[in-house]
Amino acid sequence: MQRAPKRLFEPACGTGRLLYALVKKGFRVDGLDLNPKAVEFCNARFRRHGVRESAFVADMSDFKTKWKCDLAFNTINSFRHLCSEREARGHLQCMGEVVRPGGLYLLGVHLTPTTVAPSETESWSARRGHLAISTHMWTNERNTESRIERFGIRFDIHSPSHSFRITDELVLRSYTPKQMNRLIQSSKCWEVVATYDFGYDVEHPIEVDASTEDVVYVLRRKPE
Repeated sequence: MQRAPKRLFEPACGTGRLLYALVKKGFRVDGLDLNPKAVEFCNARFRRHGVRESAFVADMSDFKTKWKCDLAFNTINSFRHLCSEREARGHLQCMGEVVRPGGLYLLGVHLTPTTVAPSETESWSARRGHLAISTHMWTNERNTESRIERFGIRFDIHSPSHSFRITDELVLRSYTPKQMNRLIQSSKCWEVVATYDFGYDVEHPIEVDASTEDVVYVLRRKPE
């Protein structure tokens, strides 16, 4: 019988928004990020609330831990910041070391479809109290040979006292469904046991095909 997860791990945890939500539900959590300022923000929030400081600075394609977790998750496309096959495979192999045999890794990826035109823009918004943020992302460049995609991204921030805009660029590696399957197989650590869309409805898994874009892969760690 699959045991209930107790220790969770998030690579590319950023400021720890999801980790903090999970620790409040009673889970033991750990996270890593390449950005020291994000890690400090995460740990400072843990300190303020009397929680163990468990985020650390590391490269998610090359790291080790002295512990193992029951379940790991990276559901918001951060995996695609790894811009080479070597880094991507290294990440899956590192995750294979940190997740116990039989444990799960929930990996969210925006794929490049091959039978329909890919999405070119995406917008979303969020509000907390009097603070509102609207985000818009658009494609600047797709290079199918190098598999590097460049996206513009804009944040419009509004509060009662002032408004401002932040504009940046994301550089991400692309994956067709077949390329993603080959990568997972090449890691030799994982098997795909289910796939979902970004609606995260566990009652409605999806079948990934050449038209699929948003996918959450449920990967199970193979026995050692």
